[in-house]
Amino acid sequence: MSDCQKILLVTGMSGAGKTTSLRVLEDLGWEAVDNFPIRMLRPLVREVLAGEERTPLAIGFDSRTRGFAPDAIVSIVKSLTERDDLELVTQFIDCNNTELERRYNETRRRHPLARGRTAMDGIRAERELLEPLRRWADILIDTSQLSTNELQLFVRQNFEMQEVGELAVTISSFGFARGMPPLADLVFDMRFLDNPHWVEGLREQTGLDDDVAAFLSQTDGFEDNFTRIRDLLVDLLPRYRAQGKSYVHIAFGCTGGRHRSVYTAQRMEQALREQGYNPTVIHRNLASRAADSVELQTA
Repeated sequence: MSDCQKILLVTGMSGAGKTTSLRVLEDLGWEAVDNFPIRMLRPLVREVLAGEERTPLAIGFDSRTRGFAPDAIVSIVKSLTERDDLELVTQFIDCNNTELERRYNETRRRHPLARGRTAMDGIRAERELLEPLRRWADILIDTSQLSTNELQLFVRQNFEMQEVGELAVTISSFGFARGMPPLADLVFDMRFLDNPHWVEGLREQTGLDDDVAAFLSQTDGFEDNFTRIRDLLVDLLPRYRAQGKSYVHIAFGCTGGRHRSVYTAQRMEQALREQGYNPTVIHRNLASRAADSVELQTA
């Protein structure tokens, strides 16, 4: 194992996803500490480097942390990055003000800097306070358009400790009516298939149900095009790996993200497992309510 100690500082706007990021890092084998008094970073580094273990360390802090002073933090971090035995990276998790306000209103939580004022007042005050850290950060993640699953996927893709040459494949389904997946490498549009949403008895089911699977497997154009996509992926995935890419996210979309994309993603998972891969499957909109407002009649 390398003698260089990895430390990731995780900060950002309250409600943007810091806690989610730290939880994923912990699942990936990082030692994660939240709400760490950053003025103690130098003593912590000395203690960590004095030991023999080099487990990657993720440290979370934000405006609620005792003694929080962004300019002083930047000064400390800048001095530590000059060490040869330390690999220190700062990650800032951001989100636009409107989305943050919506999240606080939905959860009915108080913003830590609101102090009796509105959530938006607290958000604006925090953004001004954190600006020096945002400018300094090595990695900026904007979660304004990311679901929790997509943020988790980003963290896994960038911080999972994998053996060299191993390729992690993620297959996801999504609904175009609810936005494109921003982190996908390859996107396939399955809206050319007949839509089970408009078939009596299938609307409330999903692509995981046998009746929907039987309908789609017999739909004109599915099997031929599925085979073409599978063969394309079987050809591309080793090429990505040969170029040094560690992660590939393959996304299948339909209108609502509940039928065609889900079934295709499930079928592709099985097909790629037969090719020796071990894909992770995420169904982004599977729990969404079947609604005419997000479905379009297809031929």
